Formats: sequence, structure tokens, C-alpha cells
Amino acid sequence: MNIETKQQHVEATMRLAPVIPVVIIEDAKHAVPMARALVAGGIPAIEVTLRTPAALDAIRAIAAEVEGAVVGVGTVLNANDLAAAERAGARFAVSPGMSPRLLAAADDSALPLLPGIATAGEAMTLLERGYRHLKFFPAVPAGGAKLLGAWASPLPQIRFCPTGGISVATAKDFLSLSNVLCVGGSWLTPSDKLKAGDWAGIEQLAREAAALHG
Repeated sequence: MNIETKQQHVEATMRLAPVIPVVIIEDAKHAVPMARALVAGGIPAIEVTLRTPAALDAIRAIAAEVEGAVVGVGTVLNANDLAAAERAGARFAVSPGMSPRLLAAADDSALPLLPGIATAGEAMTLLERGYRHLKFFPAVPAGGAKLLGAWASPLPQIRFCPTGGISVATAKDFLSLSNVLCVGGSWLTPSDKLKAGDWAGIEQLAREAAALHG
């Protein structure tokens, strides 16, 4: 699969809903009911971050058991992360930044990558490699919606998924921008609701997120 085809897959994933939840799972047994709640609420794309030992098992379970879910992997840092996620059944990968080795590994992987950037120079570097869909991270500390809006004219080819410090209250500031397709957010799956098994609460948060627009 060439870079253009993989970018088309990334774009399709970004357009599924206004928000891609960024999920930290401590217990893999929570993965399936959590994902079912998100999908029921209208949020099919789910980024499970590689920040806990349970992450790959969670991805594996969601991929196998949750109809309608498009499960991806986040916090991808190297070739081993990409390979492990692909084996687990992930359908897309997200990285907090970019590095030459990670990009080389992504070239050799069938897993579509949404790489992270924080500067215009990084965005230009990835554009040269064929990446037109990027994660802007950490969105709020790096300059927020004003910075992304300023990039729309000089970098019109690029569409972003800003992530980092965004809440349900501020998501519309980003979603209103012409160069933003979706936002990433951790507020849909708070740790207290995961630990309590409050799947109805997570479904409600997903419904609110699915109704967001610019």
C-alpha cells in the first residue's frame, strides 16, 4: 500500500466523526464494553494509546469483538510499536511526533500513520513525504486554534486532527477551522467512568461529541 492510499485511509478515518477519543486503558476487560459504548454514541474511530501494558490486548479485543469500531493505536514511537499494533488488529496508527526512523518504518508498514507535528517546518517536512493529514500536538500548548488557523493559507494542502488540551467546551474552536477534520480528546473515556464500568455515561459523552460541529 503506497503513501497516497494510506493517506486516503487516514482521511476516511478522520471524517468518521468530529472526535477521535484518545483512550488510556489500564484493564483490558474494559476495552470491549467501552468501545461498544463509543460506537453506540456515534464515535466509531478509537485511538488506544500504548501507554499501558493492557493496550495491545485491548486493541486485539476491540478489533475482534466490536462491530462498527475502527480501532487504532496511539503513542506509536518506533517500528516495533507499528508491527505490534498491526498484529493486534489496529487499522490506523497515531504518533505524538515524527522521526526519520519512524517514518521509514511507516513506509514499510501496511498500517496508515497519522504523524504528529507542532511546527510549520515539521508539517512541510511531512508534506514533502506525501503526508497531507497530520496530528497537531500538543494542540493547546503549541498555539491552539489561532496557530492552526494561521496555517490554513500557507499550507492549504494539509488537514489536521488537533489533540492535546482540548475539551468538549473548546472543540468547536478547532472544528470551525477549514483545515481541521476532527479533534482528538481524552474526555470521552475518563478514568473514573472506566473504573466504574459506567458505559452509559461514556455513551452519553460520545453522543455529545458526535453532535459537535464547527
